[in-house]
Amino acid sequence: MKAFLPRIEISLSKIQENTQILCDLYGKQGISLMGVSKATLGEPAIAQAMIEGGVQFIADSRLENIQKMKHAGVSSRFVLLRTAQSHAETIIQYADISLNTELETLKALSAYAHKYRKIHQIIVMVELGDLREGVLIHDLPQFITEVLRLPNIEVIGIGCNLACYGGIEPSHQKMMQLSQLADHMGQAFGLKLEIVSGGNSANYQWSQTAPHLGRINNLRLGESILLGRETLQRRAIAGLHTNAFKLIAEVIESKQKPSIPFGTTSQDAFGECPQIRDRGIHQRVIIALGRQDTLISGIQPIQDLEVLGSSSDHTILENKFYPLPIGSEIAFNLDYGGLLAAMTSPFIQKQLLRSAPSYSIPIRGLWSPPVETGRDNPSKTLTGSAAASST
Repeated sequence: MKAFLPRIEISLSKIQENTQILCDLYGKQGISLMGVSKATLGEPAIAQAMIEGGVQFIADSRLENIQKMKHAGVSSRFVLLRTAQSHAETIIQYADISLNTELETLKALSAYAHKYRKIHQIIVMVELGDLREGVLIHDLPQFITEVLRLPNIEVIGIGCNLACYGGIEPSHQKMMQLSQLADHMGQAFGLKLEIVSGGNSANYQWSQTAPHLGRINNLRLGESILLGRETLQRRAIAGLHTNAFKLIAEVIESKQKPSIPFGTTSQDAFGECPQIRDRGIHQRVIIALGRQDTLISGIQPIQDLEVLGSSSDHTILENKFYPLPIGSEIAFNLDYGGLLAAMTSPFIQKQLLRSAPSYSIPIRGLWSPPVETGRDNPSKTLTGSAAASST
């Protein structure tokens, strides 16, 4: 029986190995890791692979994902990355720790924690310039004063978020600023902070080049674990798998056609006016995959094919060297945006694998296995010394 199409093939062994390598790397520096599961829709088997690889926490921004993982029997300290006042009761029921910036939300959490006779632990997020979530530094003393008055709420950490909205790098200066804030909170309020969370997968270069790490003892990693990359330059980290996920789609049309549409031109289905290069008559394939399934700009064909464009349900590729028959499978690597969208799509089956799949892809009329990128391509990997020269 043919496998379902489209599908994502997920190598749990590669995810576990990536996690193990990163836990060892950061653990030598005294940094614990939260495995961020949000890009995988909280898939329990992936969370379990992270746990088996050594992460001490599973972190997600969606309560639904945490609920799914807990109901599936995943055992971990669960961290909610995005809190909302309207979800306060469910947060108390399912999350062990949450990241917070708003006093009104914390008042609601406190009330429900009291109702359920729980102590809810929180990490206070501070604003260091990326302008996503965070308490402004000059507001932090008053904020902490108010939080400490709330029953059933325990402040166990401080953190920041960088390189997400504003693209601000987690530089040594930023990390020392967070370390100083942790020292100040401890001295001013008598807090023993278990967690000083310096950021995410963008912190790799800092961790490998900083003269010292200060108080930073935790990072929240998603892309580095799942895709083997740091996120400032999207370079592969030495030794990690960059292809733990492969998206597979089916060829539903394969023909020679003109490259320029003919007729009166207007907007396409998404209100855009496409600019199309004249390639003459060429070999084109259409696959059963579109914008409703994933972020098309976030997929890269493993074969020697070029993505020309897409609509809701179709993606068109130029096939320069060999005919692809109807029913052929085309494999794609994914970036973070492509992975996030594809894992969320109900139209793409998720196939969990304990080891890498063995299948072949037609290359210029011959059948040969695909070339793995990242881990087995040292010219595209980033080590500590390379990181220093890339910033």
